[in-house]
Amino acid sequence: MRGIAMAQLGEHARARGLLQRAARSFGSHEALARARCVVAEAEVALAMRDIQGTVHPLLDAAQTLTVHLDHANALLAQLIAVRRQLLLGRLDAAAQLLQQLDLTDMPPVPVAVAELAAAELALRSLRIGVAQAALARALTAARRAGVPALLAEVQELHATLDRPAARRVNARGDTPLRLREVAQLLASGALVVDACRRGLRFTQHEPAAQAAAQYSLARRPVLFELARGLAEAWPGDVDRESLIARVFRTRHPDETHRARLRVEIGRLRALVKTLARVDATPRGFVLAALGDREVVLLVPPIDGEQGSLLALLSDGAPWSTSALALALGESQRTVQRALAELEAQRRVRAIGQARTRRWLSPPLAGFTTILLLPAGLPFA
Repeated sequence: MRGIAMAQLGEHARARGLLQRAARSFGSHEALARARCVVAEAEVALAMRDIQGTVHPLLDAAQTLTVHLDHANALLAQLIAVRRQLLLGRLDAAAQLLQQLDLTDMPPVPVAVAELAAAELALRSLRIGVAQAALARALTAARRAGVPALLAEVQELHATLDRPAARRVNARGDTPLRLREVAQLLASGALVVDACRRGLRFTQHEPAAQAAAQYSLARRPVLFELARGLAEAWPGDVDRESLIARVFRTRHPDETHRARLRVEIGRLRALVKTLARVDATPRGFVLAALGDREVVLLVPPIDGEQGSLLALLSDGAPWSTSALALALGESQRTVQRALAELEAQRRVRAIGQARTRRWLSPPLAGFTTILLLPAGLPFA
């Protein structure tokens, strides 16, 4: 009870310690009480954005609660596991857990939370119709529950549908796109160079079926910068000096840079040969999609390399460096450097010291960061 009270007062660290101690105090014959402590501690850990470890203890606790007919707490445990997987960008695992939920005869609060999770999962996968249906069910449940904070959360997620989620860039400028427009663009048959998820996507419409080809360049930054530079200039070409300056970050190219550019262009050609051609021109190179289709560059709503980091921090919760690194799939050192740059720009702030240090950012108003979240647009 002290642990729950501390959590309600916002003393999450003390609450977690008390709940862990309570769980250890219950014997093997008190499995129900121990499982409830595990679920409560997991909810506090989620509030603290401590997402290390696995969900197996939480799912084991849910099984124990189900056996003892405590279905409400079992559902809570499963929902915490779903939210944790969503934070980590593990969309397939979150979807699998959601399919196992039984919301029959459940109170409106957990029903609303479950539908919110389903809506977020659909938005992250750009299934807009599915997301709208889940949001409608969540809104109905939230109104029945009469909890203002829950109703506000549903309305906030619904508002993301009408906010810019990305920008379409070409030689004439850039155009803001909402999530529905992004989904339509990705299904349009154009070759999309996606700077939100750092990859290439192409949907081919055939009479009998629809085939999609996707390539991730998240771990091949040179090839991605080449593709982005060529897509930005489409349908025109890009001169060699501009590509060298963009990709290799040098203002004084020499023959070694030109030789390396030829090598990297060859690698890009080999990678996208089923989607597009990279042709040489007298002054440089041009990207041309197969079948004379359009080439589109999709960029995040905010500029800079730290877009995904800001997207995670924009939920207003305090994040540790290790949790951010885990969610982004990067090393802690890489995340620390990015946070230091953002702190110098006064875009994030830190509280606490050493191991208790947490990072915060004000909410990013005016647009949604759905496409910047981990695995927001998964690639095969």
